Amino acid sequence: MAKIRILIFLLTIVIVSLGGYTASMYARGYRLDTKTLKFMPSGLLVVKSDPDSAQIFVDGELKGATNSNYSLPPDTYDISIKKEGYLSWNKRIVVEKEVVTEVNANLFKQAPSLSAITFTGITNPISSPDLTKIAYVVPATSENTQTDKEGLWIMETVNLPLGFARDPRRITDGNLKDATWIFSPDGRQILLTLPGGRFLLDAGTFTAQAQRVNIQLTVEEILTQWTKEKDNRFKSMTRGLPGDLIKILSDNPDQVFFSPDEKKVMYLVNNDYTLPENLIKQIPGASTQAQERELKSGRIYVYDIKEDRNFAVSEENRQDLKDCNTTTSSLLVSCTATLSWLPTSNHLVLAQSDKITIMDYDGTNRQDVYSGSYIPPYAFPVLSNDRLLILTNLGANSTPTNLYSLSLK
Repeated sequence: MAKIRILIFLLTIVIVSLGGYTASMYARGYRLDTKTLKFMPSGLLVVKSDPDSAQIFVDGELKGATNSNYSLPPDTYDISIKKEGYLSWNKRIVVEKEVVTEVNANLFKQAPSLSAITFTGITNPISSPDLTKIAYVVPATSENTQTDKEGLWIMETVNLPLGFARDPRRITDGNLKDATWIFSPDGRQILLTLPGGRFLLDAGTFTAQAQRVNIQLTVEEILTQWTKEKDNRFKSMTRGLPGDLIKILSDNPDQVFFSPDEKKVMYLVNNDYTLPENLIKQIPGASTQAQERELKSGRIYVYDIKEDRNFAVSEENRQDLKDCNTTTSSLLVSCTATLSWLPTSNHLVLAQSDKITIMDYDGTNRQDVYSGSYIPPYAFPVLSNDRLLILTNLGANSTPTNLYSLSLK
Protein backbone atom coordinates (compact mmCIF):
# COMPACT_ATOMS: atom_id res chain seq x y z
CA MET A 1 0.00 0.00 0.00
CA ALA A 2 2.86 2.30 0.84
CA LYS A 3 4.50 1.56 -2.51
CA ILE A 4 1.27 2.57 -4.31
CA ARG A 5 1.14 5.86 -2.42
CA ILE A 6 4.77 6.60 -3.31
CA LEU A 7 4.08 5.72 -6.96
CA ILE A 8 1.03 8.02 -7.05
CA PHE A 9 3.03 10.80 -5.39
CA LEU A 10 5.88 10.48 -7.90
CA LEU A 11 3.41 10.30 -10.79
CA THR A 12 1.69 13.44 -9.53
CA ILE A 13 5.02 15.28 -9.38
CA VAL A 14 5.83 14.21 -12.94
CA ILE A 15 2.40 15.32 -14.25
CA VAL A 16 2.57 18.65 -12.43
CA SER A 17 6.11 19.25 -13.66
CA LEU A 18 5.21 18.38 -17.23
CA GLY A 19 2.10 20.58 -17.03
CA GLY A 20 4.10 23.48 -15.62
CA TYR A 21 6.80 23.04 -18.23
CA THR A 22 4.21 22.90 -21.02
CA ALA A 23 2.44 26.00 -19.72
CA SER A 24 5.76 27.82 -19.41
CA MET A 25 6.79 26.95 -22.95
CA TYR A 26 3.34 27.92 -24.26
CA ALA A 27 3.48 31.26 -22.47
CA ARG A 28 6.89 31.96 -24.01
CA GLY A 29 5.46 31.39 -27.47
CA TYR A 30 6.54 27.80 -28.06
CA ARG A 31 4.16 25.37 -29.75
CA LEU A 32 4.21 21.58 -30.03
CA ASP A 33 5.17 20.36 -33.49
CA THR A 34 2.97 17.31 -34.08
CA LYS A 35 5.47 15.86 -36.54
CA THR A 36 8.57 15.99 -34.36
CA LEU A 37 6.73 16.06 -31.00
CA LYS A 38 9.05 18.87 -29.97
CA PHE A 39 8.28 22.35 -28.74
CA MET A 40 9.22 24.82 -31.47
CA PRO A 41 9.59 28.59 -30.95
CA SER A 42 6.89 30.86 -32.34
CA GLY A 43 5.82 34.48 -32.19
CA LEU A 44 2.44 36.00 -31.56
CA LEU A 45 0.87 38.13 -34.30
CA VAL A 46 -1.86 40.47 -33.02
CA VAL A 47 -3.99 41.91 -35.83
CA LYS A 48 -6.41 44.80 -35.35
CA SER A 49 -8.23 46.94 -37.88
CA ASP A 50 -10.48 49.97 -38.10
CA PRO A 51 -13.16 49.15 -39.06
CA ASP A 52 -12.94 45.66 -37.57
CA SER A 53 -14.23 42.30 -38.90
CA ALA A 54 -11.88 42.48 -41.88
CA GLN A 55 -10.33 39.37 -43.43
CA ILE A 56 -6.72 38.50 -42.56
CA PHE A 57 -4.52 36.85 -45.19
CA VAL A 58 -1.06 35.51 -44.30
CA ASP A 59 1.02 34.73 -47.40
CA GLY A 60 -2.24 34.66 -49.36
CA GLU A 61 -3.97 32.21 -47.01
CA LEU A 62 -7.13 33.32 -45.22
CA LYS A 63 -6.54 33.05 -41.47
CA GLY A 64 -9.63 34.63 -40.01
CA ALA A 65 -10.95 38.06 -39.11
CA THR A 66 -9.66 41.00 -37.12
CA ASN A 67 -9.30 41.47 -34.16
CA SER A 68 -7.43 38.21 -33.49
CA ASN A 69 -4.16 36.66 -32.34
CA TYR A 70 -2.13 34.09 -34.27
CA SER A 71 0.91 32.01 -33.29
CA LEU A 72 3.35 31.80 -36.18
CA PRO A 73 6.85 30.29 -36.55
CA PRO A 74 9.56 32.96 -36.74
CA ASP A 75 9.71 34.10 -40.34
CA THR A 76 8.83 36.92 -42.76
CA TYR A 77 5.19 37.07 -43.82
CA ASP A 78 3.14 39.08 -46.28
CA ILE A 79 0.06 40.27 -44.40
CA SER A 80 -3.05 41.51 -46.21
CA ILE A 81 -6.17 42.86 -44.54
CA LYS A 82 -9.24 43.18 -46.72
CA LYS A 83 -12.79 44.36 -46.26
CA GLU A 84 -15.44 44.89 -48.91
CA GLY A 85 -15.72 48.53 -49.93
CA TYR A 86 -12.29 49.44 -48.51
CA LEU A 87 -8.77 49.64 -49.89
CA SER A 88 -6.64 46.64 -48.96
CA TRP A 89 -3.90 47.00 -46.36
CA ASN A 90 -0.65 45.19 -47.23
CA LYS A 91 2.68 44.94 -45.46
CA ARG A 92 5.59 42.54 -45.06
CA ILE A 93 6.00 41.66 -41.38
CA VAL A 94 8.83 39.87 -39.56
CA VAL A 95 7.61 37.61 -36.74
CA GLU A 96 10.27 36.87 -34.13
CA LYS A 97 10.26 34.07 -31.58
CA GLU A 98 8.81 34.83 -28.16
CA VAL A 99 7.86 38.36 -29.34
CA VAL A 100 4.41 39.89 -29.76
CA THR A 101 4.14 41.66 -33.13
CA GLU A 102 1.15 43.99 -33.34
CA VAL A 103 -0.50 45.12 -36.57
CA ASN A 104 -2.96 48.03 -36.54
CA ALA A 105 -4.54 48.58 -39.95
CA ASN A 106 -6.64 51.61 -40.75
CA LEU A 107 -8.79 50.87 -43.78
CA PHE A 108 -10.03 53.65 -46.06
CA LYS A 109 -12.98 53.69 -48.44
CA GLN A 110 -12.47 52.66 -52.05
CA ALA A 111 -14.98 55.29 -53.18
CA PRO A 112 -14.93 58.23 -50.73
CA SER A 113 -17.79 60.68 -50.88
CA LEU A 114 -17.58 64.45 -51.20
CA SER A 115 -19.81 66.98 -49.47
CA ALA A 116 -19.54 70.75 -49.81
CA ILE A 117 -18.51 72.74 -46.74
CA THR A 118 -18.43 76.23 -48.28
CA PHE A 119 -20.71 77.58 -51.03
CA THR A 120 -19.59 81.17 -51.72
CA GLY A 121 -16.37 80.33 -53.50
CA ILE A 122 -13.11 80.68 -51.55
CA THR A 123 -9.40 81.20 -52.19
CA ASN A 124 -6.09 80.25 -50.53
CA PRO A 125 -7.22 78.32 -47.44
CA ILE A 126 -4.54 78.08 -44.73
CA SER A 127 -4.57 75.73 -41.73
CA SER A 128 -3.61 76.84 -38.23
CA PRO A 129 -0.58 75.12 -36.65
CA ASP A 130 -2.80 72.95 -34.42
CA LEU A 131 -5.12 71.93 -37.32
CA THR A 132 -8.18 73.28 -35.48
CA LYS A 133 -8.89 76.18 -37.86
CA ILE A 134 -8.76 77.03 -41.55
CA ALA A 135 -8.64 80.66 -42.70
CA TYR A 136 -9.80 81.55 -46.20
CA VAL A 137 -10.99 84.50 -48.27
CA VAL A 138 -14.46 84.85 -49.71
CA PRO A 139 -13.87 86.98 -52.83
CA ALA A 140 -15.70 90.26 -53.37
CA THR A 141 -17.93 89.13 -56.22
CA SER A 142 -21.12 91.05 -56.91
CA GLU A 143 -23.18 88.33 -55.23
CA ASN A 144 -20.93 88.05 -52.17
CA THR A 145 -20.85 91.84 -51.79
CA GLN A 146 -24.64 92.09 -52.03
CA THR A 147 -25.06 89.41 -49.37
CA ASP A 148 -22.27 90.91 -47.23
CA LYS A 149 -20.06 87.81 -47.25
CA GLU A 150 -16.78 89.04 -48.73
CA GLY A 151 -13.73 89.09 -46.48
CA LEU A 152 -11.53 86.79 -44.39
CA TRP A 153 -13.28 83.86 -42.71
CA ILE A 154 -12.28 81.17 -40.22
CA MET A 155 -13.74 77.68 -40.03
CA GLU A 156 -13.37 75.31 -37.10
CA THR A 157 -12.34 71.83 -38.28
CA VAL A 158 -13.85 69.88 -35.39
CA ASN A 159 -16.80 67.55 -36.11
CA LEU A 160 -17.11 68.45 -39.78
CA PRO A 161 -19.29 68.32 -41.79
CA LEU A 162 -22.13 67.32 -39.45
CA GLY A 163 -22.68 68.81 -36.03
CA PHE A 164 -20.50 71.90 -36.38
CA ALA A 165 -18.84 72.99 -33.18
CA ARG A 166 -19.68 76.49 -34.44
CA ASP A 167 -20.47 78.08 -37.80
CA PRO A 168 -17.69 79.61 -39.92
CA ARG A 169 -17.19 83.20 -38.85
CA ARG A 170 -15.92 86.27 -40.64
CA ILE A 171 -13.09 88.09 -38.88
CA THR A 172 -12.81 91.03 -41.30
CA ASP A 173 -14.59 92.30 -44.39
CA GLY A 174 -13.65 94.05 -47.62
CA ASN A 175 -12.03 93.13 -50.91
CA LEU A 176 -8.98 91.01 -50.05
CA LYS A 177 -8.01 90.00 -53.58
CA ASP A 178 -4.36 90.99 -53.08
CA ALA A 179 -4.13 89.98 -49.43
CA THR A 180 -1.94 87.36 -47.77
CA TRP A 181 -2.21 86.09 -44.21
CA ILE A 182 -0.52 83.85 -41.66
CA PHE A 183 -1.54 82.42 -38.28
CA SER A 184 0.32 83.16 -35.08
CA PRO A 185 2.07 80.13 -33.53
CA ASP A 186 -0.84 79.60 -31.11
CA GLY A 187 -3.50 80.09 -33.82
CA ARG A 188 -5.22 82.91 -31.92
CA GLN A 189 -4.21 85.75 -34.23
CA ILE A 190 -3.81 86.34 -37.95
CA LEU A 191 -1.39 88.76 -39.58
CA LEU A 192 -3.12 90.20 -42.65
CA THR A 193 -0.95 91.87 -45.28
CA LEU A 194 -2.44 94.25 -47.85
CA PRO A 195 -0.83 96.67 -50.32
CA GLY A 196 -1.82 99.48 -47.95
CA GLY A 197 -0.50 98.01 -44.71
CA ARG A 198 -0.35 95.11 -42.25
CA PHE A 199 -3.02 94.33 -39.70
CA LEU A 200 -3.14 92.03 -36.67
CA LEU A 201 -6.55 90.37 -36.30
CA ASP A 202 -8.07 88.39 -33.45
CA ALA A 203 -9.04 84.98 -34.83
CA GLY A 204 -12.05 84.86 -32.52
CA THR A 205 -13.74 88.22 -33.19
CA PHE A 206 -14.86 90.40 -36.11
CA THR A 207 -12.92 93.55 -36.98
CA ALA A 208 -14.48 95.78 -39.65
CA GLN A 209 -12.10 97.08 -42.29
CA ALA A 210 -12.70 100.64 -41.07
CA GLN A 211 -11.51 99.60 -37.61
CA ARG A 212 -8.37 97.73 -38.65
CA VAL A 213 -5.20 99.28 -37.25
CA ASN A 214 -2.11 99.41 -39.43
CA ILE A 215 0.80 97.94 -37.45
CA GLN A 216 3.42 98.35 -40.15
CA LEU A 217 5.78 100.13 -37.72
CA THR A 218 5.64 97.36 -35.10
CA VAL A 219 5.20 94.29 -37.29
CA GLU A 220 8.85 93.26 -37.04
CA GLU A 221 8.57 93.16 -33.25
CA ILE A 222 5.50 90.92 -33.54
CA LEU A 223 7.21 88.58 -35.99
CA THR A 224 10.27 88.44 -33.73
CA GLN A 225 8.05 87.49 -30.82
CA TRP A 226 6.36 84.80 -32.90
CA THR A 227 9.77 83.43 -33.83
CA LYS A 228 10.71 83.25 -30.14
CA GLU A 229 7.47 81.39 -29.40
CA LYS A 230 8.23 78.86 -32.13
CA ASP A 231 11.80 78.48 -30.89
CA ASN A 232 10.61 77.89 -27.33
CA ARG A 233 8.11 75.31 -28.51
CA PHE A 234 10.81 73.56 -30.53
CA LYS A 235 13.10 73.41 -27.50
CA SER A 236 10.27 72.09 -25.35
CA MET A 237 9.33 69.40 -27.87
CA THR A 238 12.91 68.23 -28.40
CA ARG A 239 13.88 68.27 -24.73
CA GLY A 240 14.80 64.74 -23.68
CA LEU A 241 15.51 63.49 -27.21
CA PRO A 242 18.92 61.98 -28.01
CA GLY A 243 21.57 64.65 -28.59
CA ASP A 244 22.47 63.36 -32.06
CA LEU A 245 18.85 63.68 -33.15
CA ILE A 246 18.47 67.17 -31.65
CA LYS A 247 21.54 68.28 -33.61
CA ILE A 248 19.97 67.09 -36.88
CA LEU A 249 16.56 68.60 -36.15
CA SER A 250 18.08 71.91 -35.05
CA ASP A 251 19.70 72.31 -38.46
CA ASN A 252 16.27 72.87 -40.03
CA PRO A 253 13.72 73.54 -37.24
CA ASP A 254 11.12 75.08 -39.56
CA GLN A 255 10.74 71.71 -41.27
CA VAL A 256 10.26 69.61 -38.12
CA PHE A 257 6.75 68.33 -37.42
CA PHE A 258 5.85 66.20 -34.41
CA SER A 259 2.98 63.73 -34.60
CA PRO A 260 -0.16 64.66 -32.64
CA ASP A 261 0.79 62.25 -29.84
CA GLU A 262 4.38 63.64 -29.90
CA LYS A 263 5.86 60.12 -30.12
CA LYS A 264 7.18 60.53 -33.66
CA VAL A 265 8.79 63.36 -35.58
CA MET A 266 8.84 64.07 -39.32
CA TYR A 267 11.71 66.17 -40.60
CA LEU A 268 13.43 67.36 -43.76
CA VAL A 269 17.24 67.31 -43.79
CA ASN A 270 19.37 69.89 -45.57
CA ASN A 271 22.66 68.01 -45.27
CA ASP A 272 23.88 64.43 -45.24
CA TYR A 273 24.05 62.89 -41.76
CA THR A 274 24.58 59.55 -40.08
CA LEU A 275 22.02 58.85 -37.36
CA PRO A 276 23.78 56.55 -34.86
CA GLU A 277 22.23 53.23 -33.88
CA ASN A 278 20.76 52.47 -30.45
CA LEU A 279 20.07 56.05 -29.41
CA ILE A 280 17.26 54.65 -27.27
CA LYS A 281 17.09 51.22 -25.64
CA GLN A 282 15.36 48.74 -27.95
CA ILE A 283 11.97 47.39 -26.92
CA PRO A 284 10.40 44.01 -27.78
CA GLY A 285 7.91 44.08 -30.65
CA ALA A 286 9.41 47.17 -32.30
CA SER A 287 8.80 47.77 -36.00
CA THR A 288 10.61 45.35 -38.28
CA GLN A 289 10.34 47.57 -41.36
CA ALA A 290 13.56 48.55 -43.11
CA GLN A 291 14.92 51.81 -41.75
CA GLU A 292 17.49 54.32 -42.96
CA ARG A 293 20.11 55.89 -40.68
CA GLU A 294 22.25 57.32 -43.48
CA LEU A 295 20.36 60.54 -44.08
CA LYS A 296 20.48 62.23 -47.47
CA SER A 297 20.01 65.94 -48.08
CA GLY A 298 16.59 66.84 -49.50
CA ARG A 299 14.83 63.74 -48.16
CA ILE A 300 12.12 63.48 -45.53
CA TYR A 301 12.26 61.04 -42.62
CA VAL A 302 10.13 59.96 -39.69
CA TYR A 303 11.82 59.06 -36.44
CA ASP A 304 9.93 56.87 -33.97
CA ILE A 305 10.98 58.21 -30.57
CA LYS A 306 9.69 55.18 -28.65
CA GLU A 307 11.31 52.53 -30.84
CA ASP A 308 14.45 54.33 -32.09
CA ARG A 309 13.55 53.58 -35.70
CA ASN A 310 14.07 55.99 -38.60
CA PHE A 311 12.22 55.71 -41.92
CA ALA A 312 12.51 57.49 -45.26
CA VAL A 313 9.07 58.65 -46.40
CA SER A 314 9.85 60.68 -49.52
CA GLU A 315 11.55 60.08 -52.81
CA GLU A 316 15.07 61.37 -53.15
CA ASN A 317 15.30 65.15 -53.58
CA ARG A 318 11.53 65.58 -53.41
CA GLN A 319 10.52 68.70 -51.45
CA ASP A 320 7.25 67.13 -50.27
CA LEU A 321 7.51 68.78 -46.88
CA LYS A 322 7.91 72.32 -48.17
CA ASP A 323 5.79 74.68 -46.09
CA CYS A 324 2.68 75.58 -48.05
CA ASN A 325 1.41 78.09 -45.50
CA THR A 326 3.26 80.91 -47.24
CA THR A 327 2.25 84.48 -47.85
CA THR A 328 3.05 84.46 -51.56
CA SER A 329 0.53 84.51 -54.36
CA SER A 330 2.56 81.90 -56.28
CA LEU A 331 1.67 79.18 -53.82
CA LEU A 332 0.88 76.47 -56.36
CA VAL A 333 4.03 77.21 -58.29
CA SER A 334 6.37 77.04 -55.32
CA CYS A 335 4.66 74.17 -53.56
CA THR A 336 3.17 71.23 -55.43
CA ALA A 337 3.15 68.55 -52.76
CA THR A 338 2.84 68.40 -48.99
CA LEU A 339 3.16 65.80 -46.25
CA SER A 340 1.19 66.12 -43.04
CA TRP A 341 0.16 64.00 -40.07
CA LEU A 342 -3.22 62.37 -39.64
CA PRO A 343 -4.58 62.56 -36.06
CA THR A 344 -3.86 58.83 -35.67
CA SER A 345 -0.13 59.71 -35.39
CA ASN A 346 0.49 56.54 -37.41
CA HIS A 347 -0.31 57.90 -40.86
CA LEU A 348 0.83 60.62 -43.23
CA VAL A 349 -1.16 62.42 -45.93
CA LEU A 350 0.73 63.06 -49.16
CA ALA A 351 -1.06 65.66 -51.31
CA GLN A 352 0.29 65.70 -54.86
CA SER A 353 -0.78 67.33 -58.10
CA ASP A 354 -2.80 64.36 -59.33
CA LYS A 355 -3.83 62.42 -56.22
CA ILE A 356 -3.98 62.22 -52.43
CA THR A 357 -2.21 59.30 -50.77
CA ILE A 358 -2.27 58.06 -47.18
CA MET A 359 0.67 55.99 -46.00
CA ASP A 360 1.84 54.41 -42.75
CA TYR A 361 4.37 56.52 -40.90
CA ASP A 362 7.18 54.18 -41.97
CA GLY A 363 6.49 55.00 -45.63
CA THR A 364 4.85 51.65 -46.44
CA ASN A 365 1.30 50.69 -47.38
CA ARG A 366 0.62 53.71 -49.60
CA GLN A 367 -3.03 53.95 -50.53
CA ASP A 368 -4.43 56.45 -53.04
CA VAL A 369 -7.59 57.65 -51.31
CA TYR A 370 -8.50 60.29 -53.91
CA SER A 371 -7.56 60.84 -57.55
CA GLY A 372 -10.35 63.21 -58.60
CA SER A 373 -10.14 66.87 -59.47
CA TYR A 374 -8.86 69.18 -56.74
CA ILE A 375 -6.53 72.15 -56.36
CA PRO A 376 -3.18 70.79 -55.14
CA PRO A 377 -1.78 70.81 -52.57
CA TYR A 378 -4.86 71.94 -50.62
CA ALA A 379 -5.71 68.77 -48.69
CA PHE A 380 -6.10 69.37 -44.97
CA PRO A 381 -6.17 66.78 -42.17
CA VAL A 382 -8.61 67.70 -39.42
CA LEU A 383 -8.99 66.55 -35.82
CA SER A 384 -10.64 63.33 -36.95
CA ASN A 385 -9.16 60.42 -38.88
CA ASP A 386 -12.33 59.82 -40.93
CA ARG A 387 -12.08 62.77 -43.33
CA LEU A 388 -9.94 65.33 -45.11
CA LEU A 389 -10.85 68.78 -46.37
CA ILE A 390 -9.90 69.56 -49.97
CA LEU A 391 -10.20 72.60 -52.23
CA THR A 392 -11.91 71.84 -55.55
CA ASN A 393 -14.26 73.09 -58.22
CA LEU A 394 -15.07 69.47 -59.22
CA GLY A 395 -13.32 69.97 -62.54
CA ALA A 396 -15.51 72.83 -63.74
CA ASN A 397 -13.13 75.69 -64.54
CA SER A 398 -15.97 78.20 -64.69
CA THR A 399 -17.05 77.29 -61.16
CA PRO A 400 -15.41 78.92 -58.11
CA THR A 401 -13.43 76.68 -55.79
CA ASN A 402 -14.88 75.60 -52.44
CA LEU A 403 -13.87 73.41 -49.51
CA TYR A 404 -15.28 69.88 -49.58
CA SER A 405 -15.22 67.16 -46.97
CA LEU A 406 -13.68 63.92 -48.30
CA SER A 407 -14.93 60.98 -46.25
CA LEU A 408 -12.34 58.27 -45.59
CA LYS A 409 -14.31 55.87 -43.39
